[in-house]
Formats: sequence, C-alpha cells, structure tokens
Amino acid sequence: MLYAMLLKPHANARYRQSLQQLATIELQTMLNAWQPGCPVTAAEYGGEPFLCFETDEMPEGLLRMLSRHSGCALLAEVAGEGLLRPIRRTPEWFLPEELSQVLKYKGKTNADFTMMLLNCALAASDFAKSNTPLTVLDPVCGKATTAFCALSLGHNAIGVDRDDKALREADTYFARSLKMNRYKHKRSTGSQTLTGGGHVQTIDYTVAETAESQKQGDTRTLRLISGDSGQLARMMKPNTCHLIVGDLPYGVQHAPQEGRGLSSPERLLSRIAEGCAQVLKSGGVAAFSFNAYTLPRQKAAAALEAAGLTPLTEPPFDGFAHWVEQAVERDAVLARKP
Repeated sequence: MLYAMLLKPHANARYRQSLQQLATIELQTMLNAWQPGCPVTAAEYGGEPFLCFETDEMPEGLLRMLSRHSGCALLAEVAGEGLLRPIRRTPEWFLPEELSQVLKYKGKTNADFTMMLLNCALAASDFAKSNTPLTVLDPVCGKATTAFCALSLGHNAIGVDRDDKALREADTYFARSLKMNRYKHKRSTGSQTLTGGGHVQTIDYTVAETAESQKQGDTRTLRLISGDSGQLARMMKPNTCHLIVGDLPYGVQHAPQEGRGLSSPERLLSRIAEGCAQVLKSGGVAAFSFNAYTLPRQKAAAALEAAGLTPLTEPPFDGFAHWVEQAVERDAVLARKP
C-alpha cells in the first residue's frame, strides 16, 4: 500500500524552506524503527507537498508514531489516480500539543524543530516501540521547550539550567497552563544534595489528566533543576534517562556560560557530554542541535564520542543542516549509548 503524508504549512517562513528536508529525515527515522528498508519519496497532489512511502502493513505503533510527526497535517492511503483516502491519526497527546508553542521569547528554538529532534531520538533508540512513559532530559533547557514537548508526548521530563530567571518563567508558564486547562497537579520546591557535597534548587510537578487518573497513579513528572549541567553525574543516578535532547547556545544572541565568564559551544558540549553518557540508559540516544558556524558538526560528534557515545553518521542522520539566518546554520548530531 502506498501512503502519503501532507506537510503542514508553517508560520515561520525560514523554517518552512527546510520543512521537507527535516520532515523527510523524521519520517525515514520512524519508518526505520518499524519497517527497515522503506524509502521516503517526495510528491505533489493537487499542488500540495507530500512525502510518500510504501509498506505492506501499518502496525498500530507505527501509526501512533507517524501521528506525532512534527510536520504531518494529513496521513492518507493513495487509492490510485491521485485519489487519497485519509487515515484517522492517533497522536494520543498527554498534555496539549501546543504547550511548547505558546511561550515566546527571544532566542527560542522553533518548537516544531525540537519536536522533530525528540521524535528522531526516540525512533533511533531501543525504546522506539515502548508503550510506557520514558524519561527525557534536557541539560541546557532554558525555558523548557524540550520538556514541554516531552510532556505533550506523555513522557516524564527533566530540565537543567543555571539561568534561574529562565527556569522561573518556565515554572510560571507551566503552572498557569495546567490551571487554565484544569489538569490535576502537584507542585513542590526543594533543595537536592549533590553527590560529593553541595546542593541545587529544584521545582517538581506531578501531573494527571483527571482526578481519577491521579488516584490510579497515571501521572507524569517534570523536574526543573537550577544548576551546572557539567555536574549531571552528581545530580542524577546512572542509567536513569532514556533520551537526552538539547539545543546548545548558538553563540549569537546567547553564548554558553561557564563560571563567571563565557565558554565556547564546543567546550560546553565537552563538559556536559560525560555526564550525559553516565545518566543515559543503554540503547538510549542523545541529540544535540547547534550552530554549525560556531560548532562544526565534526567537533560536536567528536565530543560525544569522547564521552563514550556512538555518533549516528549514516543517512538520514547526516542531513540535518539547514539555514536559519545570516549568522546561524543549524545542525544536529545524534549519538547512541552502546
């Protein structure tokens, strides 16, 4: 059977130019998890852009994954003569899909790109077919876009950043969103002691869709940690995260911080990579996006490899690079923990 995915129009004109490229990578990664050897091709129906693939069957798990594709507006069977038979998608959002989109701020990564990167990391991991909530870590979380994407998908999330103001804004926004949408939740703050001494401040949420699901323990958690992501191994137990997804500072509007001064993106990634490797589960995937003008792809991959992770360099994982603006060409590297 031939299937076609209609790419949704995107409000960001610059991102729209790269949408087919990135959507193809995302779709191919998803198909590789369920139907290896199933190529993706581009087509037009009625003048609209589609991505097409052919497979003998559509497992329920694959349909659920495709339903969450960041660029999918419509999924359909191609019935012949250009006729399309729409398929009902089953995204099963835990929190509203737009949770990661609403909060706007200078320097924010496109939330659809973040969702794309998260989906690719999941599909490339050993947990692609898992039916249970995973734990997603963003060690450079800022105002928690990655965490909100993970929660929407029904996963637990942890965000680490040393910018207290950014974490407070994420906290305020999330609390307001939960109240507005009438989700059952509990919020608490605390101080976590680090291995070897010292402590960090934490904000914790436990969220349920309804009072009944809360009673049954069907909940998701968010933890925001105010601290140095170079100390991840002191903050978290080994082998506790299934996925790690982060957007490194681009060195344009925001430069990475280290101590009282500025660092380079390469040095920042090198500092946090070892901790990421320790807290990541075997078979898990770490995905980092960055500005290729300030952090070349080869150096990003080398930093992850030096920490004990295995960079994914074969297609489609070598095709993320795309132009964002004059000073930014965004790229991404994925790496697995053996």
